[in-house]
Amino acid sequence: MVRRWCIPLAGAALVVGSVAASAPAAAAGWAPHSPATVHRIQPGGRMIRPGSPLIGHGVPRNSSQSSNWSGYAATGSFTSASASWTEPTGHCTSARRYSAFWVGLDGFNSQSVEQTGSSVDCSRGSPVYYSWYEMYPANPVNFSNTVRPGDHFSGSVTFNGGSSYTLVLRDTTQGWSHTVHKTLAGAANSSAEVIAEAPCCTASGGVLPLANFGTVNFSNATANGSPIGSFGPTKINMVDNNGRLKDRTSALSGGGSFSDTWLRAN
Repeated sequence: MVRRWCIPLAGAALVVGSVAASAPAAAAGWAPHSPATVHRIQPGGRMIRPGSPLIGHGVPRNSSQSSNWSGYAATGSFTSASASWTEPTGHCTSARRYSAFWVGLDGFNSQSVEQTGSSVDCSRGSPVYYSWYEMYPANPVNFSNTVRPGDHFSGSVTFNGGSSYTLVLRDTTQGWSHTVHKTLAGAANSSAEVIAEAPCCTASGGVLPLANFGTVNFSNATANGSPIGSFGPTKINMVDNNGRLKDRTSALSGGGSFSDTWLRAN
């Protein structure tokens, strides 16, 4: 995720334990703060490599560290990515914390990301659950549907040719789904990933503190219709500026299942 300057959002609605209304008019991410301290929240976006938020340092073959991503990314030429996951439970204190879980194309070694997923943030000691899609570098758009811990999600992003993409997100527990058709010119389609993320931004533009989500379990992770493990994907671990793990990514099981476990906020 490229750094973005955080700006106030007036009148942002908050639903604790559910989701705010979609915000296409403001094209803004979530802002679970008091009006005096509201900042734009950006789930999704490019991978940030430690020490260089704006410029990557090449593509690791088997493992990588990131300030904001953990999970798996396959590199090559991809037209689709999909995965399932269970919305984890947020464990909140009075501190504000943020987390996102998604599937998408690009962003590992390119300047755009096409992605959809869910989140749990901590606001005033309570977890806030919601879902969204993003065609980065455009801002994310939130869905208005209810999201609760334990919900079973499936998501997919498909490149249809030209500049056309189809993003699908389903909450099979709550019984809702969204199919979004978007265009994005010039995307590389050079990676497919399944990610747990610490979203952007602090007031200075950096990565936000990671919410304690316990463990999130991903399954059926695919790229181009095959298990993501068949592409020799890069395992990504999220670290702080001192190289300490912020969460732990497990090994792949069956080519398409893994977990991420929270360790620290920052």
